[in-house]
Amino acid sequence: MSTRAADTLTVALAQIAPIWLDREATLQKMLTWVESAAREGASLVAFSEGLLPGYPFWVEHTDGARFESPLQKRLYAHYCDQAVQIDAGHLAPLCAAAARHRIWIVCGVIERDGARGLSVFASMVTIDVEGAIRSVHRKLMPTYEERLVWSPGDAHGLRCHPLGAFRLGSLNCWENWMPLARAALYAQGESLHVAGWPGSRRNTETITPFIAREGRSFALSVSSVLHRDALPHHLPEFAVLRDHLPDVMADGGSCIAGPDGRFLIEPVVGREELLLAQLDHTRVREERQTFDPFGHYSRPELLSLVVDGKRVSGLQRSDSGP
Repeated sequence: MSTRAADTLTVALAQIAPIWLDREATLQKMLTWVESAAREGASLVAFSEGLLPGYPFWVEHTDGARFESPLQKRLYAHYCDQAVQIDAGHLAPLCAAAARHRIWIVCGVIERDGARGLSVFASMVTIDVEGAIRSVHRKLMPTYEERLVWSPGDAHGLRCHPLGAFRLGSLNCWENWMPLARAALYAQGESLHVAGWPGSRRNTETITPFIAREGRSFALSVSSVLHRDALPHHLPEFAVLRDHLPDVMADGGSCIAGPDGRFLIEPVVGREELLLAQLDHTRVREERQTFDPFGHYSRPELLSLVVDGKRVSGLQRSDSGP
């Protein structure tokens, strides 16, 4: 393989709508988009934050902070039922698709740890070409009303992975604004950053080129789209949701910026689309000539970052029991 061929990577952003709050139906839809990305020659396909089975748009619009609300309890119970339990094999079809098509997958899921409780996390899952789950990054801090639904995560999955000439990392939504979270990835040599969003151009259009320029990396922002007329009729409290949710809950905004901070693909709004781009690692090396955040432009003897990568648990045993 020539040096130039080894430096290039085709990536795909799948800006799609979930079959909202329906894990199995959404998963089947994702599989078709993985196949489409592979058919286009992509080595990586990325999906938005919480796409499987969907972002909790109801909270903002249905008095989600009301204490002991029967409505909120019913919706949360359904959300737990539809959440992804990795140990139960819910992602096995995606893993099989990754192996079959020899493609990496980064996808946002609502994760429930079935062995420990009924709390859910907004997680970014990275699957490699062998179909192995390489990391599960639980969002460090849910944003505003998300805290009524999602639990805070930890740094266990805050990792980068080698992908050809690149180092792949990812963050969820507003944790992309957390300087130390970004720095934890930069310090691992990140050169390909996936930022997952629920779906809004206002979120992606400023931070995507900023992260790319700061990290001298390629930044891929991937969002979803969702319109009220696409709500599944079998949802619990369907009539309430239909009456209270806005016409447009997510309008997309997926985009890609290069290491110089310029858009390769400007934000795409209002429609489902598979966005494709060929990235060249040479551009990373060129831009790091003047600035390398954890290389020649760092002062490790003065400034350092400590990351506690343990999976957070409320139970620490001192004996050898289960």
